[in-house]
Amino acid sequence: MRMINHQATKPPSRLPRHIYFGVFFLLAIFCAGCGRQEVKNIGSRGKAIVCFGDSITFGYGANPGEDYPTALAKITSIPVINKGVDGDTSEEALERVASDVLAQDPVLVIVEFGGNDFLHKVPVAETKVNIGKIIDEIQAGGAIVALADISAGIVLSEYRGIISTLAKEKRAIFIPSILNGIITNPNLKSDFIHPNRNGYRIIAHRVYRAILPYLNQNSLSRRLVK
Repeated sequence: MRMINHQATKPPSRLPRHIYFGVFFLLAIFCAGCGRQEVKNIGSRGKAIVCFGDSITFGYGANPGEDYPTALAKITSIPVINKGVDGDTSEEALERVASDVLAQDPVLVIVEFGGNDFLHKVPVAETKVNIGKIIDEIQAGGAIVALADISAGIVLSEYRGIISTLAKEKRAIFIPSILNGIITNPNLKSDFIHPNRNGYRIIAHRVYRAILPYLNQNSLSRRLVK
């Protein structure tokens, strides 16, 4: 007669809960990133979003508190710091990365430059080099970088190419055409190119939609390593 080994038929013991928890978050992070480019420093431990740019970031043409970083702060739970300087070129911005960006302990930095380079007739290739250096410094400091494209149709279209290329090369977030539909609408502008308060609100929502999936990934990764 064949003997049955009851020990062999016992169900396997359950894994500890913390292992299930870890597996769950790993799968969540993987699924959250499906279909999007992997960005550098997704596990950034910074505390704020820094908006680093020129007059578009500063909020030229609107009253204080009507700029896009202020509007962005109202729709995200992370503190937002406006480090836009009216008239800044990409070369001038390089000089203030340490003091205006890295010193703020950023989790993510939104970089927006090119308009003043165009006005000062800086070669596009030089602008690309400068913005590339800005990205490198920020990423070396541990933050995620998001690049804002200031082109709108044929307006400043040459900058769309360098910004999208840099985003791919540097593994940064690409935010396309933040001024699209704004600079052609008098109701959304304060002058030829600068938005008014309503235009800046639109920019804030465009930026938020672009960075939100990556902020969610960052939040999940931070929970996992606690």
